[in-house]
Amino acid sequence: MAIDIKIEIEKKPSVRLSKVAVSETHGEDSPYFAGWKAYDENPYHETCNPSGVIQMGLAENQVSFDMLEQYLDQNSNNGISSSGFRENALFQDYHGLLCFRKAMASFMEQIRGGRAKFNPERVVITAGATAANELLTFIIANPGDALLVPTPYYPGFDRDLRWRTGVKIVPVHCDSSNNFEITPAALDAAYEEAEANNISVRGLLITNPSNPLGATIKHAALEQILDFAVRRNIHLVSDEIYSGSAFSPDEFVSVAEVLESRGYRDSERVHIVYSLSKDLGLPGFRVGTIYSYNDDVLTTARRMSSFTLISSQTQQLLATMLSDVDFTQNYIKTNRQRLNKRYDMIIDGLGEIGIECLNGNAGLFCWMNLSSLLKETSKEEELELWKLILNEVKLNISPGSSCHCSDPGWFRVCFANMSEQTLQIALTRLGEFMKRRRP
Repeated sequence: MAIDIKIEIEKKPSVRLSKVAVSETHGEDSPYFAGWKAYDENPYHETCNPSGVIQMGLAENQVSFDMLEQYLDQNSNNGISSSGFRENALFQDYHGLLCFRKAMASFMEQIRGGRAKFNPERVVITAGATAANELLTFIIANPGDALLVPTPYYPGFDRDLRWRTGVKIVPVHCDSSNNFEITPAALDAAYEEAEANNISVRGLLITNPSNPLGATIKHAALEQILDFAVRRNIHLVSDEIYSGSAFSPDEFVSVAEVLESRGYRDSERVHIVYSLSKDLGLPGFRVGTIYSYNDDVLTTARRMSSFTLISSQTQQLLATMLSDVDFTQNYIKTNRQRLNKRYDMIIDGLGEIGIECLNGNAGLFCWMNLSSLLKETSKEEELELWKLILNEVKLNISPGSSCHCSDPGWFRVCFANMSEQTLQIALTRLGEFMKRRRP
């Protein structure tokens, strides 16, 4: 029986709500979120529900969860005792405990292979990367202004950046002709289109390498992107939440490295977003970071961070874990190896059934091309194919159009949120589907 993927619309309440509450900019009518609903209603389980929907739309890192569990079991006495209860129970610095900010700054340096330095005094702790991105949007743009965001991009940005802030997103259209690379020409075209529509562009958000492509941005490209921001006099937000998921430590280049190579020239317009959701596989802990080179942005972020607090207990626990250099070094190395192995598994498996993928070197997903299965090249046909895969194959993958991809037929597939056995079952299902669809 086909799964109903329509979003239920409740009756309008008799008492009016705010414009924000009734706005459709929450973005949750996207196929990206509809696929999650289909999974929630019929989740796959290897014994209890082997015919259920396999979740391949969630970018969650579970490949090294056993290492975290083992660490916590072995260091259970490092938690909060009664002697430290009072200081943890009372109010702390809104922008994060100093011990945790130091630990986060150190971990961010480790993740980037020691090639970038971070000052704990420039760290503001937030309740996840979602809160960090929204907080920065509030700071750098007014309602009605816009941020440039290269496509394809994470569907949640339509909610995170727009819903409560009133800020618009102007897509920077990238396409498969050059593997969706961000070019100066594409950036200029998006900026000029916004200007022609009397929209003030206040910033550019790049996702490196947390974009749906699972690829890092090279140093030269980051130089061009920063030069563009300088030329147009706008902010540059670098979302680096999967930076530790680069399969080789030398493959990821942080914008912090670019700034250092330029003697920190133009650094006042650069802000980095980072979180532990993907690198440590702790999305439920809701730990994010804003790192800014702009003193005014830092001051405002600290004032606004009272709306995005995380508990002192969480900070103390993670400060202890991240300060354990032996553990973090081993974790980063092992996590990269496991992700690389899992990536090879899905790329090889898709290749065996005739599905092309872009080459990736980071992240928790791959970008696969099913355009050959479309009856015609259109977004509508892509969504029809997505519904078929969701209902018939019972796989929740993300259609490219939900990521604002301009080339129909591309899909984002996550591989790190399940066991190898479940991934193999997903590949088998997809292979059988391809045999039925192709002559």
